[in-house]
Amino acid sequence: MRKTLLLIFVSELSGFAGFGQVKKQFTVEKNEHCDRVELCLKAKTGNCFIRPSQGDELLNIYSNQDLEEYSHSFSNEVKGKTCMVKLSLEQESQRGVGRKISHHVFGSDERPNDKFWKVYLAEDMPYSLDLDYGLGNANVDLAGLAISKLKINTGSADVNVSYSSDVENKVDMDTFYIKVDMGSLTARQLNLTRSKLVLADVGFGNMLLDFSDKSGMGHHIKGTVGAGNLIIHLPGQEVPVIVRITDSWLCSVSLCHSLRKIGDNTFANAAYNKNPKEALTFDLDVSMGKIVFKEKD
Repeated sequence: MRKTLLLIFVSELSGFAGFGQVKKQFTVEKNEHCDRVELCLKAKTGNCFIRPSQGDELLNIYSNQDLEEYSHSFSNEVKGKTCMVKLSLEQESQRGVGRKISHHVFGSDERPNDKFWKVYLAEDMPYSLDLDYGLGNANVDLAGLAISKLKINTGSADVNVSYSSDVENKVDMDTFYIKVDMGSLTARQLNLTRSKLVLADVGFGNMLLDFSDKSGMGHHIKGTVGAGNLIIHLPGQEVPVIVRITDSWLCSVSLCHSLRKIGDNTFANAAYNKNPKEALTFDLDVSMGKIVFKEKD
């Protein structure tokens, strides 16, 4: 049975200092028939922020724009006990896509765009997030949320993922999947995700994976690098680490001092021999790009 969720378009003024008039654009109310949420969010242009909310609503989105200033599509329904929410946002701009990509690659003296969307999620509801960013910037703060599955795809956008208050994910995460085409993605405090599987795909852009905080569980990281760069920050040497790399003569791989060769294209630190079951395990494939491992300071 499908039940349509309540979608509210309102224009209440809010008090985000420094941004002028910030208005609530979309709200999805809590539904007694839902015990989880699947949110598919596409932001083709502009700046997007995701934060935990103190309210009961499943989704609240604020912006410093009016609804007529940008194009969007929205759908929501309940399938079984899952709330399915799909939202696509595209900020209107006078610059064409080609000029935007040139601006991202080569730089420009133009002022950065100050239009944004602020997305708030409920802390007590499990979410499966599918986030797709085209151009612009995104900041994803997952601290205190219950994320069962996360997928982030960035075209030419710059994306930051973090746990700002050092509060770990409230549920075990099935998969943490991140993909970069020409943009950049920085994922910090990955030890707080409670995800045993991390999938990383780098095309021509840049990605940083930060495991520098002590890991409380073993993670399996599978990564592919085309012509871009992948930088990995490792935790202290007391955490076991093993790295397997499939490379080519066109690529560059830089290993830190703690990683020693133990087999063909296989490297590990001293702690791995003592506790291999709880190791950070990297299976990486690189063709023309660069992989760099850095130790915790």
